[in-house]
Amino acid sequence: MTSNPAIAANTRPWRDPDAKPFISIQHVTKRFGDFTAVNDVSLDIFRGELFCLLGGSGCGKSTLLRMLAGFETPTEGKILIDGVDLAGTPPDRRPTNMMFQSYALFPHMSVEKNVAYGLLREGKSKAEAMSHAAEMLKLVKLEKFARRKPHQLSGGQRQRVALARALAKQPKVLLLDEPLGALDKKLREETQFELIRIQETLGVTFIVVTHDQDEAMTLATRIGVMTEGVIEQVGEPREIYETPKSRFVADFIGSVNLFEGRVGPAAPDLMRVETEDLGPVVAPPVAGLTQGQTIWLAMRPERAWLTRERPAESVNCVPGVVQDMGYVGHMSSYMVKLANGRLVRVTQANEGRRDNPISWDEQVHVSFEPADFRVLTE
Repeated sequence: MTSNPAIAANTRPWRDPDAKPFISIQHVTKRFGDFTAVNDVSLDIFRGELFCLLGGSGCGKSTLLRMLAGFETPTEGKILIDGVDLAGTPPDRRPTNMMFQSYALFPHMSVEKNVAYGLLREGKSKAEAMSHAAEMLKLVKLEKFARRKPHQLSGGQRQRVALARALAKQPKVLLLDEPLGALDKKLREETQFELIRIQETLGVTFIVVTHDQDEAMTLATRIGVMTEGVIEQVGEPREIYETPKSRFVADFIGSVNLFEGRVGPAAPDLMRVETEDLGPVVAPPVAGLTQGQTIWLAMRPERAWLTRERPAESVNCVPGVVQDMGYVGHMSSYMVKLANGRLVRVTQANEGRRDNPISWDEQVHVSFEPADFRVLTE
């Protein structure tokens, strides 16, 4: 991801304990009858961030976004933007604007009139509104399509019209609910970088709701991973991927192999772990664990090595058979069946033209370094 000027100037303010958040969500709970959609969520977001709320359907991320927009009222807690408590403030009086997944464009209006609509409703003159709409269309690279109707545009172009309309009112915070969900995979990937460019150009704080892990990893300065109404972990994309705090986060972000084990004797730099799937292995020591305690070892597929012969220097190695494999251009993905029937996923880069690549039904060894394990206790 290209560095965000607003963020770079502050050197990642979330790392500074004295930095003042731009958005402060404080112990917010939202109940619908007996159902708790958002449960005691506290979250700070800083000016100029492109923050992603990531989670599966029904986790509470869209409800949290709607409370920021003013379409839902918190049952408990409060939300502040730029130091102002938004309690009782209707959506049209908030320094926010929301872009919906459906885009909600007016089919009978031209593109430029769709973008100018909110400004005209606010009392701007037609000349001023249309001039600003033209600026927004230039920003999203649609100035040549100003006179077209929405049905004459592609899905990606309609998405950018909706974005231009949402930005035209110059909100302090733009809320985007699954903004790229209606696009096909290739167009979605292209539009992600276009969204980053626009956000960086304007310096507006973006909060994006998505269920797509790759999308969040590409877009975000930071990610909040949600499940069952709570935020499991907040962090930069690399932090979320490399150092998940729970099995849920490890499993939700990308692919992972999880092995249950019990803590064995500890050495100064290593910890022995007894596992059913891998047998005894060594992992990085973790403070506060007791011998015999149940833990889980998380290992990303790209961290493992797959070889026909057992590497002489490997301290963690287990034999298996290639049950399945897939070629994905830059890499190959293998499913290796261990002696107890457990399947382990391994991915390897396809470097050059290998004359004798590993294939189906081969006897192999899966090896990994102690540091390749992430030790989890929950």
